[in-house]
Amino acid sequence: MAGPQPTSVRKNLTTRVVEALRTQIVEGQWGPGDKLPTEPALIEQFKVSRTVIREAIAELRADGLVQSRHGAGVFVLEQQPSPVVFRMQPLAARTLSDIIEELELRAAVEIEAAGLAAERASPAQEADIEARYQQFAHLARQKELTAEADYLFHIAIARATNNAHFENFLAQLGRRTIPREKLRTALNLATSLPNRDEALSAEHKAVAEAIARNDPNAARTAMRAHLMGSVKRYRALARRSLAVENSSDS
Repeated sequence: MAGPQPTSVRKNLTTRVVEALRTQIVEGQWGPGDKLPTEPALIEQFKVSRTVIREAIAELRADGLVQSRHGAGVFVLEQQPSPVVFRMQPLAARTLSDIIEELELRAAVEIEAAGLAAERASPAQEADIEARYQQFAHLARQKELTAEADYLFHIAIARATNNAHFENFLAQLGRRTIPREKLRTALNLATSLPNRDEALSAEHKAVAEAIARNDPNAARTAMRAHLMGSVKRYRALARRSLAVENSSDS
């Protein structure tokens, strides 16, 4: 008889089941009031354990997608309208100063988000953060573009706070959350900036591991080092850029 599954394996299986059922609900396969298949049926469908199915249902229940009724089963709820989200001026950052200011704002929000994620993340959410980190690390090793994976890593942490306002905040910022794509324009550079993906991957790892350990203080510290380190680097770039401009004017 097989022994218990390792926690990391179970988390990945739970994430797979959650995403499959969430997609079915969002796409209308299961409408409001519909009863989901029974626990044994879901175990057979996904070829997973009872524990995985129960964790997946708990995750969907936390997201407000389903409701358990004692003795009756699990039923799909009416999807609620998206909450009002934080709004920013619709101007993209055009200067290095804009980028730094956005990063400072992000840091104020995301440092606390990391701490809350360490306290509140479900097993499926922890697995999602780990998967997003691994995807970034893989792309970094392959020397491929990482901006999208970087953004999704931060979104996964915001989602794991289980406070929708954190995710809405980053979603409102959108891809502006990752400023690397704007730096060349802001600095009038003809060539790419030095690749820092290896260092960023190590910083992501520190954040992900602190969240997985359920250590909010370490998670906040790791996220602060990650984001404020970028702020310091961009301020140094701003000073160098200004020095170059002044020397060319003299």
